[in-house]
Formats: sequence, structure tokens, C-alpha cells
Amino acid sequence: MEKKVLVYNNNTGIAEKMKALLEGEGLSMLVCGNLEQLDLILNRERIYLMLVDVELNDKGWDKGIKMIAALRKSSSIPLIVVSSQSAETAKIMALDAGADDYVTVNCNPLELLARVKSQLRRYTQLVNMCENIGHIYKVDGLVIDDVKRIVSVDGKVVRLTPIEYKILRLLAQQRGKVLSNKQIHENIWNMRAIGADNTIAVHVRHIRMKIERNPSEPRYLLAVWGNGYKVG
Repeated sequence: MEKKVLVYNNNTGIAEKMKALLEGEGLSMLVCGNLEQLDLILNRERIYLMLVDVELNDKGWDKGIKMIAALRKSSSIPLIVVSSQSAETAKIMALDAGADDYVTVNCNPLELLARVKSQLRRYTQLVNMCENIGHIYKVDGLVIDDVKRIVSVDGKVVRLTPIEYKILRLLAQQRGKVLSNKQIHENIWNMRAIGADNTIAVHVRHIRMKIERNPSEPRYLLAVWGNGYKVG
């Protein structure tokens, strides 16, 4: 699955400078210019890295620092600041707020590409380590024991098919995040999603019948109409 890099607040024009270089590394780029778009993309897409300009239009770079700090409360996605602001104070504050790296816009694009690849390697290794360690995911009375591959609700074991288990675990791993039918399909089957809506809907219905006290009023596996599904 193609890894996506999100450029937020493209005041520096870094998107145009980096697009071809990123695509040459098999990376795709998304660009957004406001917080509403940012929240929507982070909820819908699996983003592997962000390139951020801390100068939010006419609001000053200190507002950008606050935005990074707020983002870090809910996300561990690698974040590189790319800014025309060269003040050492801005760099220190951005790193303290949670940025993983800081470069000025006049840096060599190949240097920035190297920094992107370095952060992606670290993040991918971290994700792989986490995925290889058994976890127990709990959402109120729903428990997914990924060591024993057992799902229980209020202490009672529930029998899921392998696909049902993978879908429920995927959503529980990203509790509260909405995943589209396309994202679920591509994560579970590792192939391009074509006509995935009905397939996912059928599996979700079966899962609900097994884990929900009242499948028509689900407590754990929720639909966000027009967007997808989430757990919690």
C-alpha cells in the first residue's frame, strides 16, 4: 500500500518542490490548508509523515507551534517543519512542541528527501515492532486478546472468523478513528479495493451479531455515515 505524506499549510511552496521526488520513492502527497481539512484527512487516511509550515498565514509562527503541540496529543505521525522562519527560537520551540525535525525552506530538496526517508524508516520500524508484540485491546466490555487471538464481550468468548477478527482488531487498534471501506479492505486483503462497500458491510453485520447486545443499536462497532466505521 502506497505511503502518504501530508503537506499542511503550503505557504513555502514545498509541495511543488517535493512532489516528484516523493513520487520517485513510491510516496504519494496530499495537501491541505486549514485545520478542518487536516482533521478530515487524518481521520480518513493513513498518513505516514507530515510536512508542516509553522507560519499559519498571518497568525504568526507561535500559532503553528501551538498547533503542533495539539496534534502531538493525539498522533505520533513523524512531523517535519519546513519554514521560512530561520529564528533559532522558532526551531527550539517547534522541537519542544513535538516536531521530529526542522528545516528552512531554502534547504536542498534532496536533503529534505533524505530526512523524510529517515523519519519514515524509524516510524515504519516502530509500527512493525508494535504489530509484532501481542496486545490486549479493551473497549468497555469488549476485549480483544491479540496474544491468544480471543475476543470476549462481558467475559464471554465470541467466535469470529479470521476475516472478522482482523477487521475488528484493525478498528480497535485505531480506536476512535474512522476508517473507510476502502481503507479496511486494503489493510485486510492487501489489494486494491474495488466494490468493497458491500463486502465490508456484510462482515460488519456479522461481527455486530456476535459482539453487540443489540446489533441494530451497536455499542462497539459504529458506522459514521458516508465515511466508514470505527470502534469506540
